[in-house]
Amino acid sequence: MTAILEKTQQRYYTPDEYLALEESAEYKSEYHDGQIIPMTGGTTNHNQIAGNLYLSLRLGLKGQEYDVFIGDVRLWIPEVQCYTYPDVMVIASQPEFHNNRKDTITNPQVIIEVLSKSTRNYDRGDKFDYYKTLPTFQEYILIEQSQVKIAQYFKTDAKRWLYREYDEEDTALSLSGFELEVPLMDIYEKVDFTEEEESTD
Repeated sequence: MTAILEKTQQRYYTPDEYLALEESAEYKSEYHDGQIIPMTGGTTNHNQIAGNLYLSLRLGLKGQEYDVFIGDVRLWIPEVQCYTYPDVMVIASQPEFHNNRKDTITNPQVIIEVLSKSTRNYDRGDKFDYYKTLPTFQEYILIEQSQVKIAQYFKTDAKRWLYREYDEEDTALSLSGFELEVPLMDIYEKVDFTEEEESTD
């Protein structure tokens, strides 16, 4: 998703308190084990990449038993008491809603994040560890927005993940959980690499 700022809240919140605040908040925030962490807006490159991949997945999986969600759908990670907003998620079969909330799911198979300067280390480190606690989670895709470069992790057994890297525009991202390839040219369509990435993204 977008950048995570410093933890500005001094008190601890319950998940219900966070959800109540989030419903009326002007900007989205993540929730980490009692702390509310504000998020900022992304760059046009960030938005373009997420939208391109969402569209490619929707079209490529049309007629199959998958749902694709983008941005505004929240993810609940119970083991670490975390609410977050992945850029794109693919759900196999039917989405499982947390506490019957239609804006919060718990069962992604594929999670995709568009990286930025401020979130790169978090998305590759702690956030990946959080996602790994989800039983349904099988594939993680990290996309650079300032150059053609994609990192892909896919689960092979309980604690083993294989890594693949893509850095050539004439290749295609091959999803491991279902038979679908997305050309990198489609993912990066209309992305301006001369655009200077904002430090707050």
